[in-house]
Amino acid sequence: MANYVEPAPIKDKDNPFESMMSRFDTAAKLLNLDEQTYKVLSSPVKQITVHLPVKMDNGDVRLFEGHRVIHSNILGPSKGGIRYDMGVNIDEVKALAAWMTWKCAVVDIPYGGGKGGVVCDPTKMSAGEIERLTRAYTMSMLDVFGPDRDIPAPDMGTSGREMAWIMDEYSKAQGMTVNAVVTGKPLVLGGSMGRVEATGRGVMVSAFAAMEKLKINPYQATCAVQGFGNVGSISAKLLHERGVKVVAISDISGGYFNENGIDIKEALAYRDKNRSLEGFPGATTITNDALLELEVDILVPAAKEDVITEENAPRLKCKLIVEGANGPTNFTADPILIEKGILAVPDILANAGGVTVSYFEWVQNRMGFRWDLDQVNRQSDQIMKEAFDRVYASAQKYNCSMRIAAYVVAIDKVAQTYALRGVY
Repeated sequence: MANYVEPAPIKDKDNPFESMMSRFDTAAKLLNLDEQTYKVLSSPVKQITVHLPVKMDNGDVRLFEGHRVIHSNILGPSKGGIRYDMGVNIDEVKALAAWMTWKCAVVDIPYGGGKGGVVCDPTKMSAGEIERLTRAYTMSMLDVFGPDRDIPAPDMGTSGREMAWIMDEYSKAQGMTVNAVVTGKPLVLGGSMGRVEATGRGVMVSAFAAMEKLKINPYQATCAVQGFGNVGSISAKLLHERGVKVVAISDISGGYFNENGIDIKEALAYRDKNRSLEGFPGATTITNDALLELEVDILVPAAKEDVITEENAPRLKCKLIVEGANGPTNFTADPILIEKGILAVPDILANAGGVTVSYFEWVQNRMGFRWDLDQVNRQSDQIMKEAFDRVYASAQKYNCSMRIAAYVVAIDKVAQTYALRGVY
């Protein structure tokens, strides 16, 4: 008997695609983008929805809905993660695919944007069930995936394990090992040094570049980090190591505050031992919402989408926001942050360190040669700093926010490439 996993309903006011398009429209007007190019860049190249019958451990067959959206392939093959989550829906995947287009363009790497997802709850599935689902999804995407066409990566609910299965299933179909078909793989399968830390490291580089512009002394700066997963914990660790006082961190169990600073190494060890920060002794408990409103120099929202809204934006007391998560600021909050004079380094710039090192992984796979960690970090730091400088210069030129400036830089690059390549 087949059990259909119903996708989550979409709430229009929180529609992530509408949030992305609001920023896109503003940037397009600043660039005087012509109507033809506007239509091309605002529409996905391809949307694929599949229904995957998967045998569960108890012998039942469940039908899972999966998506893959190719937003753009103008700059090169599309690039983007695969998300396993009950909240996956086509509008979310479309928004995330578009964000990937702008993210790749803003850091000047030769990729377009893509994104995928399957409606499932991996926390309630065995490893065998997840493997069968992953292989079924890969088989359904054989004419989509490819090192020169569309290159998946891990996202919410997936990891290097799932990427290994995708690489294996795709390779079997091709009759040879094709490790460049995915990034975020385990090192032994051709993964890159520095990939795990890459997104958090990019957040750190962005934060320091912004502090330099705002004349904030890192050794006197305070920071709050919402989210203590891969991005948030590594951002906190790297900022802490470089002299920034991290006074608050949080995960799903809540927020943890210490005005004298939190020992991030101690917090990481506690989380790894207990699988959560719950009960962490080095700080007092606050809510995740209260963390956002602390009086700190730097706020790093690295948890989930739409945590900064028109409701709580007026209460924010930070000087600088560096977005570790995708879409943590709802478009309704943007004008409030501008009015308050808060500099927000947007997600498509601040967390682009991940896709930058994914690009390095793909390059290494194509070369058949591995870079050492110093080379990866040196190259990624340079790309992130140069991207920040381009966006900051664009914000000055157009007298707009860093977020709109990032879209301006990205859209301008893709539009120019589209015009040069031509249309039939």
